[in-house]
Amino acid sequence: MTAHTPPTPPFRDPQLPFAKRIDDLLSRLTPEEKVSFLHQFVPAVERLGIAAFRTGQEALHGVAWMGPATVFPQAVGLGATWNTDLVRRVGDAVSKEVRAMRAGDERVGLNVWSPTVNLLRHPLWGRNEEGYSEDPKLTSAIATAYTHGLRGDHPTYWRTAPVLKHWLAHNNETGRDVTSSSVRPRVLHEYDLRAFRETVEAGAVAGVMPAYNLVNGRPNHVSPYLREHLRSWTDEELLVCSDAGAPSNLVDSEHYFDTHEEATAAALVAGVDSFTDHGTDSSQIVARVEGALEQGLLTQADVDAAVRRQLSVRFRLGEFDPHHDPHAGTGEFDSPAHRALAREAAEQAIVLLRNDGVLPLAADTRIAVVGLLADECKLDWYSGTLLHRSTPLEGLYERFGAERVEFAEGVDRVLLKTSAGTFLKVPAAPAAADEARGAEGALDPALLAGRTDLPPLTTDATGTELALVDWGAGVLTLRAPDGRYLSVAEDGFLRASADQPGGWVVQETFRLEPYADADKDTHGNGHLLLHLGTGRHVCVAADGVRVAGPQEETPEVVEIVVVESGEDAVARVAAGADVVVVVAGNDPHIHGRETEDRTTLRLPDHQERLLAAARAANPRTVLALVSAYPYAIEPGAPGAVLWTAHGGQAAGTALSRVLAGDVSPAGRLPQTWYADDADLPDLLDYDVIGARQTYLYFEGTPLFPFGHGLSYASFSYADLAVRAEDGTVHVSCTVTNTGDLTADEVPQLYTRAVDPSVVRPRRELLDHRRVTLAPGARAELSFEVPLSAFGFWDVAQGRWRPESGLYEFLVGASSTDVRLRTTVTLEGEPSLPRPVRRRGLEAVDFDEQSGVEIVDRSKVSGDAVTPVAGGTGELVYRACDFGTEAGATGVTVTAAGAGTVELSLDGGPVLSTLKVAAPTPGPYDYVTVAAALSAEGVRDLHIKLRGPLRLAHVGFSG
Repeated sequence: MTAHTPPTPPFRDPQLPFAKRIDDLLSRLTPEEKVSFLHQFVPAVERLGIAAFRTGQEALHGVAWMGPATVFPQAVGLGATWNTDLVRRVGDAVSKEVRAMRAGDERVGLNVWSPTVNLLRHPLWGRNEEGYSEDPKLTSAIATAYTHGLRGDHPTYWRTAPVLKHWLAHNNETGRDVTSSSVRPRVLHEYDLRAFRETVEAGAVAGVMPAYNLVNGRPNHVSPYLREHLRSWTDEELLVCSDAGAPSNLVDSEHYFDTHEEATAAALVAGVDSFTDHGTDSSQIVARVEGALEQGLLTQADVDAAVRRQLSVRFRLGEFDPHHDPHAGTGEFDSPAHRALAREAAEQAIVLLRNDGVLPLAADTRIAVVGLLADECKLDWYSGTLLHRSTPLEGLYERFGAERVEFAEGVDRVLLKTSAGTFLKVPAAPAAADEARGAEGALDPALLAGRTDLPPLTTDATGTELALVDWGAGVLTLRAPDGRYLSVAEDGFLRASADQPGGWVVQETFRLEPYADADKDTHGNGHLLLHLGTGRHVCVAADGVRVAGPQEETPEVVEIVVVESGEDAVARVAAGADVVVVVAGNDPHIHGRETEDRTTLRLPDHQERLLAAARAANPRTVLALVSAYPYAIEPGAPGAVLWTAHGGQAAGTALSRVLAGDVSPAGRLPQTWYADDADLPDLLDYDVIGARQTYLYFEGTPLFPFGHGLSYASFSYADLAVRAEDGTVHVSCTVTNTGDLTADEVPQLYTRAVDPSVVRPRRELLDHRRVTLAPGARAELSFEVPLSAFGFWDVAQGRWRPESGLYEFLVGASSTDVRLRTTVTLEGEPSLPRPVRRRGLEAVDFDEQSGVEIVDRSKVSGDAVTPVAGGTGELVYRACDFGTEAGATGVTVTAAGAGTVELSLDGGPVLSTLKVAAPTPGPYDYVTVAAALSAEGVRDLHIKLRGPLRLAHVGFSG
């Protein structure tokens, strides 16, 4: 007998549409198998020949966490290029390296968790390095370019599947899993949703990741916006992947639900499809889903919908069509093209902030390069391991010759003297001790342990000279002469073992605490050395130097003996140079990182002192800031100032080429640089309109404005023309290079409503170009802007409304360096008063507020407003039409909690007071209270709230 070959199941048939194939595969999976698909680590289904799968491969600016890979500039640096073509090519290179690395390591995933499209609303946010810009238009343009590169160009199969992070209104690390972002409807639609929406609509996004925080009192992982907005923007199935541990936070830290079964069910119904929780252990999520099904909190259809979305991504990645996948075997890794692209991206990310003629440097310039980052190539939490490394010092050596470059790092070189008169000693390390953190790759680098194979510190009569750096707020690092940082491993001993500060909990930072004994004797320069990673003091034990246990050794009192101050070293080399280049900035693992917001815009004191020492010794000083975020520097700063984000593997070469004039800088600031901390709103104030945040609304004078960046060339702008027809505004102009070298220019198109009916942006980016022009060359630029771009979210009508009127069009080199302008009348819709007698008022649809925050009307949907901390708050609703003749004669409020609601018109006396006397049973138990009110005509309604009540709706009768 001849054995019959079993027929190919439909889900394996590449001739069928993906939807039919997914239907077939879903019908073959058992209910238990489907539930197992809901965890990040999906097991194989061997009976169907389906491989294991995992969501989540970090790839923000190169493949991260999986060992060596090409490292491009940080995301904020890619944003600073203002170059969508470049960023698309970077995304293309990253996706090819993902494919190449996966070919040799199945741990490398194709579902990449990037880019981050959170807007850089507040410069103190710890994760500023991960975003592209404070502007939604620029952010979406850069994110769209990156996702198109990650996706690839094939119409059917995707090279990788990008997931956008972090949905939604997420700009604080302080209490990030318990704080709520109060986001009014205008800010929601005009600001926070826009970057996500325009990127998703561009068609190269596979999903999103909700953020840890709450929005308007409701956790993002149960947000109705996933269904109401996100899934309405595209016909593609979008995979929503939870952030790590966030499903458990719904119960454990947020206490939003009583049980994990309730929480898991609510997240799944809201739209979360893949649960990232408990690492590789899926058993708890599986148990919670099964429990929710047993309790009737979920249906099989809910599970099927989530599994369908995951399978849609896997089919698009070619998993089920290995012979048809055009990306299989097409990976490219560390190629000459990728190395050149990394350098190009680093060059284009550099922003020249100020220049009095010091730059560019002549070829025979004698340079002193100084500063804590002068010989560093820093990585961040989402970097890969460096294959190549270029520091500013190395770049300057290469470009100008080592004989013309002097170096002083500017660290304080110290000995640590114990109370016994001995000094801390770093023993000699074994010859084979060179090992970079994370070089082997890790699915979760937070679990990487510190090294214990090196000898711990001891004490002796001479000690070891250590390099001490104060990174601000008293946070120190101590480095041994061989370049390794003092660190503490799990056994508690201090070792010179870390190549750099790093890790989820940094184990390489310390703080010196002034010491005083019981008699308040400070013992001169006596200090306790606190290890910040463990929160324990350093002590000297018989078996070595270690951190004290909770009830163990007495902390050691150490005296800081300064062998050489950083200022002295800097002054010495600066005095003999033609030009001093001070390289200052941040370490991405210290002060301003995931889990930690900054507290100030100021440079750390240590670096301020080095800059002052350099300038005092040599007035021809260039400040090169290498940082993940803006700084506020003194107005009298050096004549030349540059900024670049941490630029990846080619950072030093790129900086040296710009300093030398081989490349004219053309990066532009992707966010406002404020002059002082006093210019900043509270970190948790998400109302960009009310708090006048970002260049869109800021009314002060910035240190450097959004879009700012200088060039070594000069450019003239001319021939501005604007016309509107067929729903599109056509704008054209010319830009000419009037300088004597080839350079890039970034013309930027802005608009503003001249006489708006509501507060509108002072100016708003509509489009931009980055163009390369030879001397004397001219570019003719044209922009096409849909009329919808001139609309705003009208809370009176609950929709987008383009407003008729005069609009100014501005073209220039930054948001303030305007070279051309004209005014055009655009047709839209007229302003209409609120029909409050017919529709009433949703409390959240206010025009202005003070002392009020937005909260959840229910756990499922809707918004309410409440006074902050149960105090007093006020709401203003403009142009409310109460009707003519008798007008409104009664008012009702729908509220929960307890307190009073006072109504007045146009800021006059209180006309009606409504009181919820007895507290309602719970925050979601609403009652309706009525009172008399006399109002007619179109008036501004003021509502004052007193006490801990939630106001959801106001109705009128008459």
